Amino acid sequence: MILAGDIGGTKTNLAWFARNGDRLERLETHSFPSRDYPGLEPVFDAFLAIAPRPLSSACFGIAGPVVGWRCETTNLPWVVDTFNVRTHLNLEHVWLLNDLEALGYSIPVLESTELVTLQPGRAQRGNAALLAAGTGLGESFLFWNGRYHVPVPSEGGHSDFAPRNEWEIELLRFLAERYGHVSYERILSGPGIVDLFDFIAFRGERPAEPVRIARDSGQDPAPAIATAGLDRSCPVSVQVLDRFVEIYGAEAGNMALKALSVAGVFIGGGIAPKLLPRLLDGGFLRGFLDKGRFRGLLEQMPVHIIQNQQAGMLGAARYAALQSQV
Repeated sequence: MILAGDIGGTKTNLAWFARNGDRLERLETHSFPSRDYPGLEPVFDAFLAIAPRPLSSACFGIAGPVVGWRCETTNLPWVVDTFNVRTHLNLEHVWLLNDLEALGYSIPVLESTELVTLQPGRAQRGNAALLAAGTGLGESFLFWNGRYHVPVPSEGGHSDFAPRNEWEIELLRFLAERYGHVSYERILSGPGIVDLFDFIAFRGERPAEPVRIARDSGQDPAPAIATAGLDRSCPVSVQVLDRFVEIYGAEAGNMALKALSVAGVFIGGGIAPKLLPRLLDGGFLRGFLDKGRFRGLLEQMPVHIIQNQQAGMLGAARYAALQSQV
């Protein structure tokens, strides 16, 4: 039995997976609010108390850089060490992956029904790219080694935001005053949605009263902003989503060029499925394709949204299963 997990800044999902021939079958899943726990080991204890099973191996995707089998999480005050996890679980076969690396291992086994295609393109053998906006922004390249794709971990979401026009230059100045360094994650994330809202309101635009109240409530206003942007009940929220999806597309295009992603570009994370109508209305592809002389190349690259919100755990389980075959 494989214990697999997707460890994020907002929630930690854990699940049991069993091999069923060449497939992996998810048996039971539980979700835990990450910030309710001082570290990962207490989450294991809570999960195993609910769903005890015999354990053969474990693999976890975690939002943060994994160096030397150890991760200091970006959006949580946790340090996760593979040796400590092995000791806590009394288990030899434990692996720790960057969360986008784990998600990348799921892509070859996703069903077509688990993908929404923004641009069909013309897939060729070669590299692919993966982005996922949620609590933060994850990025990964899927390197084609001649036989299969190998996900390569990255912290590219923390690279410098590159404004493309005067509006985005003003946004950069606003965020630089607030944060100093401005990365793409400062915009393409749940907190980034709130920062976009603040910037547009700062420029003199008036939000709808319910959204303004949500912003001042002390709770996370991002869901209220997204809802008001989708139903067009708040003009500021509409602008937030317009700018968010176009900048998301622009960064996806950046990654597609850097990896020469002729096999496709995949959009994961929790935000994309929630904003699917806006991603489909043309703004994302407008940002994606706006690359001057290389527009023609980008038009040939398939672009897909991953709908399966358990794909990260599936990829972690697949990695553990592959390691047992080595």
